[in-house]
Amino acid sequence: MIYKLDWTFKAESSYYEEIEYIYLKWNIREVCKFEDLVSTELSRLIQNPTIGRIMDNKYSLTISKQTTLYYRINEREKSIELLLFWNNQKNPEELNKLL
Repeated sequence: MIYKLDWTFKAESSYYEEIEYIYLKWNIREVCKFEDLVSTELSRLIQNPTIGRIMDNKYSLTISKQTTLYYRINEREKSIELLLFWNNQKNPEELNKLL
C-alpha cells in the first residue's frame, strides 16, 4: 500500500532552508543532488513508512550524512506527516524544541 505524504509548514520551510544552505555552501549541482536524494527517499518512504528509526512516536530517516527527516505515520489515514528536515550539524537541543 502506498501512503500519502502530508508536508507540514515546518517540514516545507526546513527543506528549503537546507536547499539554501547547500546552495550557499556549495553550488546548484549539489542542490540538485540533494533534491534527487530527497525524492528517492520519499518514494521509498511512501511504500514502506517504517524504514526509519522510531523514537517517541516519531520516526527519523537519514537522508544524507548532513540531513535527517523526521516524520509521523497515521495508519488510519494511510498517510505520512513530514515534520522536519534537520541539519545534523545544528545544536540537538534545538531539535527537541522543534519536534
